[in-house]
Amino acid sequence: MTVSGNASKVKVAIVGSTGYGGVELIRFLLGHPLAEITSVISASSAGVPITDGFPHLSEILVQDLDGVDPEEMAKKADIVFTATPSGVSSKLVPQLLEAGLKVIDLSGDFRIKDGSLYEAWYKHDAPDASVLEQAVYGLSEINGDNVVGSGFISNPGCYPTATLLGLIPALSAGWIDPATIIIDAKSGVSGAGRGTSLMTHYAEINENFKAYKVNKHQHIPEIEQSLSQIAGEQVTVTFTTQLVPMTRGIMCTMYAQLKGAYTDEDLTELYRQYYEGRPFVRIREAGKWPATKEVFGSNYCDIGFAADPRTGRLTIISVIDNVVKGAAGQAIQNMNLMMGWDETTGLKLSPVYP
Repeated sequence: MTVSGNASKVKVAIVGSTGYGGVELIRFLLGHPLAEITSVISASSAGVPITDGFPHLSEILVQDLDGVDPEEMAKKADIVFTATPSGVSSKLVPQLLEAGLKVIDLSGDFRIKDGSLYEAWYKHDAPDASVLEQAVYGLSEINGDNVVGSGFISNPGCYPTATLLGLIPALSAGWIDPATIIIDAKSGVSGAGRGTSLMTHYAEINENFKAYKVNKHQHIPEIEQSLSQIAGEQVTVTFTTQLVPMTRGIMCTMYAQLKGAYTDEDLTELYRQYYEGRPFVRIREAGKWPATKEVFGSNYCDIGFAADPRTGRLTIISVIDNVVKGAAGQAIQNMNLMMGWDETTGLKLSPVYP
């Protein structure tokens, strides 16, 4: 299918089209009834057909990759998704906004409001404060009202999405002690991106289970920032990340001390009420817990609970597909909210099973 102009659709450009987040944006946007892809962009592969790197798009998306040129993007698109490495978006996004484009940024550059904190964790110069102030943090189910009508969205990280959706209802209700939160997070290797490294080399990760960036992962301040806003006090968490030998998926298992004698049934009811009307969060019945396979390829976040009367602690299990709800799917959900469309538009795909 050769993409041609369609005045009835919003025109979309994707910067970073040769990465996993970018190509997943393509997969969903090709089926979006209100948007069309008018430009796929790569700084390193301009002029090359996108099918050279992704043969699965043959006869589906017939486009050569464009270079990074904000003025040209403004001629071709209304909205730009920036699926770039951290440190790139902070320089590019201001130019895109200046050109009059709406922007949804999938990098970590605009998520943390404290520039010095960003620099400490990401090891890049912080974005300009005036641009950082414009960014709306797009955790769709929590902050969707602020996304509506915005022109610049900072899409949350994959680990923070699974973690925050799992913790916020209990924290907001005052049912858990924020000083006791421990997060055990496991991810498939696609979260590391398409670039090669020893850590994701087949011989290193196959039949292996590896912790990394223990207490040092750059998503920690993003998680703490949101939890602190909900709690009304500074929240500090213990956060451990691990790679598992699978392509997609995140499971976050979270522990916290309960501040009352709550049961699994109580938690289920609390979370169902909290997420009522938010179609991409599914709450398991008491005694049932989600698995990554059950959200594979979809924009769902599934959550289950186990309240332990013996220890007085709560276990929360939250799963997402890191490339969809943790990246491209949530970005499209944010586009839908930004434009005033039904947030499920173009995202009504069931998980791939088995």
